[in-house]
Amino acid sequence: RERRERRERREGVKGVTDGTKANSKRTEMSARAAGVKTARGLKTRAAPRFAVRASPVSRCVPVSGGALARSALLAREGKDRIRGASVEVKALTTEEKNTVQLDNSGKGKRVLVIGGDGYCGWASALHLSARGYEVAIMDSLVRRAWDQQLGYDSLTPIASIHQRVAKWKELTGRDIALYVGDICDFEFLAEAWKQFDPEHVVHFGEQRSAPYSMLDRERAVFTQVNNVSGTINVLYAMKEFTPDCHMVKLGTMGEYGTPNIDIEEGYLDITHNGRTDTLPYPKQGNSFYHLSKIHDSTNMIFAAKTWKLRVTDLNQGVVYGVKTAETALDETLINRLDYDSVFGTALNRFVIQAAVGHPLTVYGKGGQTRGFLDIRDTVRCIQLAIDNPADVGTMRVMNQFTEQFSVNELAGLVKKVGDPLGLDVQITSVPNPRIEAEEHYYNAKNSKLKDLGLEPHLLGDAILDSLLKVAVEYKDRCDHQLILPANAWGSSGVSRHFVGEKVKSG
Repeated sequence: RERRERRERREGVKGVTDGTKANSKRTEMSARAAGVKTARGLKTRAAPRFAVRASPVSRCVPVSGGALARSALLAREGKDRIRGASVEVKALTTEEKNTVQLDNSGKGKRVLVIGGDGYCGWASALHLSARGYEVAIMDSLVRRAWDQQLGYDSLTPIASIHQRVAKWKELTGRDIALYVGDICDFEFLAEAWKQFDPEHVVHFGEQRSAPYSMLDRERAVFTQVNNVSGTINVLYAMKEFTPDCHMVKLGTMGEYGTPNIDIEEGYLDITHNGRTDTLPYPKQGNSFYHLSKIHDSTNMIFAAKTWKLRVTDLNQGVVYGVKTAETALDETLINRLDYDSVFGTALNRFVIQAAVGHPLTVYGKGGQTRGFLDIRDTVRCIQLAIDNPADVGTMRVMNQFTEQFSVNELAGLVKKVGDPLGLDVQITSVPNPRIEAEEHYYNAKNSKLKDLGLEPHLLGDAILDSLLKVAVEYKDRCDHQLILPANAWGSSGVSRHFVGEKVKSG
């Protein structure tokens, strides 16, 4: 009954009285949230516990009067109510224009995107909103604080989350609700959860960098506590408030390590001493970050089985790219593009290094092989997982990547595309800061998402050319000192890693 009443209030069918009560409740919650709370683990991190939405009907964040007026005009024109409607604007200077097809294929499905201000989360939130899902973003904004701590910055200029969602509303007429707070704070999580009442939750909200987790003891402990306790809180919120909710959790292919056998999708059929069973695939994490993801997976298997929850674990490979159709609509919506050695991923780093004239930094022998996928496939995989939820009482695992490359192969591809653009692309080997096999067998299965309808964007010259042009456009924002490794696995210790500290051998 309570869920039905909340749904009726959202749809505005109970009239002005309920709207007034809801506004009163939100005002009280906003007043309680006025204080600033220091987050767990990192003393320098501080953010408001709660950011309340502007109205119980529009479900949008507070924006300027001009933006609201433009949004109202778009809404009156009904652009988001027409299947196949398009939004066409001048986007980044690397493109003349970009078009997004708005439809209502996800209408009626409420999706909470935890970590929606991040690289994968932001692109996924816009992709879902464009397809008619009712989307809310929950984020503590701590990813931005880590850049401030370490002296890093995205190559592309990132607008504030409030500016981002307001611009999306202005361009499309579609609202994205916003909750600013820490999921490790269960009081905040519970209040926001009950307000939005999600049917699906997409969980990106974790510290996602292996190098960050190996900087020092403090970051190692923070990574494990933040990631594991946050996921447990989400599982409890599902159990207590929305037991029918389906969780799509972002895992990592790094959980598997580099075994000398084929990597299956989550589970392995084993025959031992004449008996056969299906068991979770053996995990060999190579950092405290990867180990936190392994702990998450074990906890989710237990919770799904014990509390009859529905969970999908997407073991994602290394993501590359910066633009989706939605993030390319306007520079305010542009996604982050990290090039530093802590948060930057291999291909993105190589492309930026080529654009600024820095040699491509291959770690060690360069035979390290991993699964990769385009950011446009990431958002599509999220949608496919939502539209095809896991069974009750199970944790389904799907390996989310489209192609496999070695580091040497990636460097060669970037050099091949950069030469015709007039870039003098050089490749150099640097000491590997990680403790890992540099030459190994690697063959991972990835059929489940394709069976659900994924049509991959395979890495080719056109995609690399587009990514290179974005990197060239913003190359003046690059700090060359951040390109080389910031830390080595063997040197991670109890002393805190500070900004500007040179890499130690270990």
